[in-house]
Amino acid sequence: MLELKHITKDYKAGDTVVHALKGIDLAFRRAEFVSVLGPSGCGKTTLLNIIGGLDHYTSGELYIDGVSTEHYTARDWDTYRNHRIGFVFQSYNLIPHQTICENVELALSISGVGKEERRRRAREALDKVGLSGQYNKKPNQLSGGQCQRVAIARALVNDPEILLADEPTGALDTATSVQIMDLIQEIARQCLVIMVTHNPEIAEKYSTRIIKLLDGEVMSDSNPYTERDEPKADEVAQSAPEAAQPEKARDKNEKTRTGKSKLSFWAAFKLSARNLRSKFKRSFLVCLAGSIGIIGVALVLAVSSGVQGYIADMQDDMLSGNPVTVSESAFDMNAVMDMSNPDAMEALKKSYKDGVVNVEMMIDILIEQSGSLENFRIENDITQEYIDFVYDMPSAYYSAVSATYGLDLSNNLYTDFSFDGRPNTRMSLTAALSTYTAMLGHTDYGSFATYIPMLSNNFRQAPDNADFILSQYEFVSDPARSKIATEANEIMIVLDGDSALTDLLLAEYGYYTQDEFFNIVYRAVEDPKYAPEIWKDTFAYDEMLQKKFTWYPNNTVFNRTPSSAPTAQMNPFAYNPLENSAWQTGKELTVTGILKPKKGISYGSMRSGFYYTEALAKEILSINGTSQIALYTAERESKTIASGKTTIPGSGSDELYNVGVTFPLEYTFEGEEYEETGFVGDIDQTGLLGMLMGGKTGAMLYTLTLRQLGGCPLPDRIAVYPKDFDWKDDVTAYLSRWNGDEDITVGDVTLKKEDRAKITYTDNLAIIIGLVNQLIDMVTVALVAFTSLALVVSTVMVAIITYVSVIERIKEIGVIRSLGGRKRDVSNLFNAETFIIGGLAGLIGIVVTYIVSGIVNLIVGSMFGIYTIAALPPLTAVIMVLLSIGLTLISGLIPAGLAAKKDPVEALRTE
Repeated sequence: MLELKHITKDYKAGDTVVHALKGIDLAFRRAEFVSVLGPSGCGKTTLLNIIGGLDHYTSGELYIDGVSTEHYTARDWDTYRNHRIGFVFQSYNLIPHQTICENVELALSISGVGKEERRRRAREALDKVGLSGQYNKKPNQLSGGQCQRVAIARALVNDPEILLADEPTGALDTATSVQIMDLIQEIARQCLVIMVTHNPEIAEKYSTRIIKLLDGEVMSDSNPYTERDEPKADEVAQSAPEAAQPEKARDKNEKTRTGKSKLSFWAAFKLSARNLRSKFKRSFLVCLAGSIGIIGVALVLAVSSGVQGYIADMQDDMLSGNPVTVSESAFDMNAVMDMSNPDAMEALKKSYKDGVVNVEMMIDILIEQSGSLENFRIENDITQEYIDFVYDMPSAYYSAVSATYGLDLSNNLYTDFSFDGRPNTRMSLTAALSTYTAMLGHTDYGSFATYIPMLSNNFRQAPDNADFILSQYEFVSDPARSKIATEANEIMIVLDGDSALTDLLLAEYGYYTQDEFFNIVYRAVEDPKYAPEIWKDTFAYDEMLQKKFTWYPNNTVFNRTPSSAPTAQMNPFAYNPLENSAWQTGKELTVTGILKPKKGISYGSMRSGFYYTEALAKEILSINGTSQIALYTAERESKTIASGKTTIPGSGSDELYNVGVTFPLEYTFEGEEYEETGFVGDIDQTGLLGMLMGGKTGAMLYTLTLRQLGGCPLPDRIAVYPKDFDWKDDVTAYLSRWNGDEDITVGDVTLKKEDRAKITYTDNLAIIIGLVNQLIDMVTVALVAFTSLALVVSTVMVAIITYVSVIERIKEIGVIRSLGGRKRDVSNLFNAETFIIGGLAGLIGIVVTYIVSGIVNLIVGSMFGIYTIAALPPLTAVIMVLLSIGLTLISGLIPAGLAAKKDPVEALRTE
């Protein structure tokens, strides 16, 4: 079955060549006990290794069942060793971190035998060699003879056809040697046994054939193979295993030999796991050191994710206070953020001269920048078709859509005010503000007066969606008596998160008397006139709800000045700051509830103040749209639009200024010791600048627009409140359709692209959040890059530790190769080890990260109330573990490759 023809084996030793075997010609029977004798260095072990496929001959031919091995691949040799060869070594070569049963099973694992079958056959083999019941012992718990019995059981478990024994009794005492030799002699009755020994007495006693070698040559053969020993051709064909032929599988024993030999990755994984467990302390320290880099990166990502999560939560909160808006006039913040114009400054610098004081032309820069700013201004033509288009948006996208009309209710809203020297007076909010400003101006604290108009708080329109409001706010007034304002005669009060309103707002709306208001000033400046007995820093809810406000139309509060009057040009209308008892057309407004933000809501859709309904806004538009002052203003605005310029009324000049529609509307109110003139409308800063540049002097210009008067039926601003940030993308995508190329159907009307004016929406929150997230990402990348240095160090360290493990497990490498394991199986052994180290390092890193994150959250939470500042997402945690595994696998590639390239013969010799 086995034949060697002219086999030679040469080794290179430096510059010389050692001829270990010199033309060996031998043939062996299928069942005989052959002993190979000879002095050390004669080539006995080399011959054994060549027969076993561990070493390869230099020249000659090796035939197995009549088939030449000349074209055998490494894969064929691996299968040959696993399926047909059993090795018994002098030093046992058992794997110390496995039980003796697992040592025996290893050959079957490489053969691909199932777990149950593998376990049964391993125990049967151990029973045959006299080790029944000791399956779970480790090699270090056995005697030398018992270890050799385990080695024999391992060699026999795969039913080999050839048993190769290299000095099997060399490390045993005499009595144990006899037991081992009796066992091997019994085995030789069923298969070919080739034993290398120095002991001629053992050879003579047990062998059926003795071959003597000297200096690499056969000196004698006591029972040489002859042709009459050769079986018939058909017997050879029937008994010849297919594994003896390249690239084919054996079928002699299907359960044992199912194709090519292969150690599964799971088997390699278990081998490496047991090895690491046997060195637990070192393995733990390696994993702990490997986790340092993971901890650093994971903590950075945890903080980044926590901050971004906090921002994301804040985004949804802020979304209510910062909806997607479409306004008649606004700034394109995207364009502003992209603004970069260093060329003008650079051009100026190029003209600078040495030796003189250069003048920096700031005016040039301002003018150029002002031109740029004009390019950033958005002017939208909001039509009824566009309004219908917005309201046709799928309701799933938004929580509310609110259209506002730019109304100024302060001129038309009257309530009770109490001033010294006069009876309780019903006065407009505009007049009250002017009165308080003027009164304060006549005191020693007149400098405060200029700030009051800046801090005034006009009535605002609430979103027309009660459910949306109640999702953010809750009633602090009696819920049984409170409701969200929805009707035209209903208003509501919104407090801030501290259940507060400003003193100036309360004074403007008539909740403070004159004495109480001035007492606030006295207390602030520590004036001796401060009276603690009238100090008032809280209001009962009932007191707030009992306040009554009355709205009057324009034709009631604004009266046309007769054209013959000398002030008709300067003051075309007279304003009535005090309520007249003869007025009959007012609408009484009732406060229906007091609200405050719910816990956790920091940026609601309504700031603190007073709110009216959309129903009231539409009623005001229907009434005031045809008022005298609205028609007058509309006429002036149409002239201004046509000419692009207008005159300053009463200036006596034909010179034109770009000041918009302007007409001072003054009125007179009286105090206890003084009389003052107030003005209705907003100060026109542009007009004032025009007057100064034109050399004009006089009073400030005030503007009162058609929108403020309720003369524009179309909204000047539409606010869409998306349900959350995910839906916001759908909202903006929908609004962007208006500027697209597709036809849009609104109701029964189809609008083509050329029929639609461009409309630009404003999404300031997205810009701000984008900048914040970009900054966070930049910082995160920088910190991750810095902490990744620890990952690099960990990777190098794991590579070193893996190489040390390769050195420690060289004998194990030789055993696996002798049992038919492939080079890939050896590399998988160490890849599995690095996989385990990387996985454990990653898990340790993640556990530590979560612990540290918890501590950080407690500290930051106790200081700032933010308990999720560090939050590592589960997916990121998994990715970090996979990264740890990936890096350790990469670090182990070189050591694993070196292990796979180890010569099995040299590996088995290593101590």
